Amino acid sequence: MFHLLSDLHLSPDTPGVTRLFFDYLAGEARSAERIFILGDLFEAWPGDDALDDPKDGFGRDVAGGLRALADGGTGVAIQHGNRDFLLGERFAERSGAVLLPDPCALSSSGRRLILSHGDALCTGDADYQSFRARVRAPAWRDDFLSRPLGERKAAVAVMRRQSEAAKRKKAAPYLDINVAATEDFLRRHDYATLIHGHTHRPGRHAHLVDGHRLERWVLADWREDHGEYLAWDGQQFRRQRLERTEDRKTECPVFRSSPGAKRPSNGTLSIKRK
Repeated sequence: MFHLLSDLHLSPDTPGVTRLFFDYLAGEARSAERIFILGDLFEAWPGDDALDDPKDGFGRDVAGGLRALADGGTGVAIQHGNRDFLLGERFAERSGAVLLPDPCALSSSGRRLILSHGDALCTGDADYQSFRARVRAPAWRDDFLSRPLGERKAAVAVMRRQSEAAKRKKAAPYLDINVAATEDFLRRHDYATLIHGHTHRPGRHAHLVDGHRLERWVLADWREDHGEYLAWDGQQFRRQRLERTEDRKTECPVFRSSPGAKRPSNGTLSIKRK
């Protein structure tokens, strides 16, 4: 059994989502062989040195919660999203997670899956795709991470405000995946089942590509009072809704250090059914 989730957008300004996530880590996540977080775990991430910021322990708390899950025997795999693409190996080491490439091919019980955050498929939004290409370039990343942490946090806050303002001005089709681009993507990836997030429009979609009937599952974003993960048991997918209740109050796990996992070299994982 493994779980797939995305778009939690954790921040100190979302205490309900954060509490719900820690409850999930201490509860249902422990029944999974592995959890896959397909981007936007955080609302923003200015760089891994944020883990050592004495004035802000939020990132350390989240890394500690993931580490506790990993130490309990559940694998943790994380893809970058459009808000936390600066997550790096230091965070992976602290949290016990594997950082996945995007896209990432997965084979489970004879079924081919392809995992992606999904933002690269929103090709109708030319402005965003230009921004994405710029900030994912190694030169931009190296330059940005060379700046003081406080300056980076301020810059990230500005980018968040600009992103939200831009979204309000765009028509809905530009914020969703492009069907033609997605079907080309499925063709290039051997007609696998696609699982992605990003659009905040959870659903199950059918695609007919070169005579192949394919599925595309869109993961849900998490809210202050509820969240959701997609469970795969080796035979079928099942959506599982999580409700926030006042009587479930999990303490934030204490960080425990241990060696971290390494990035896969080829973007492919093979998972046997538990």
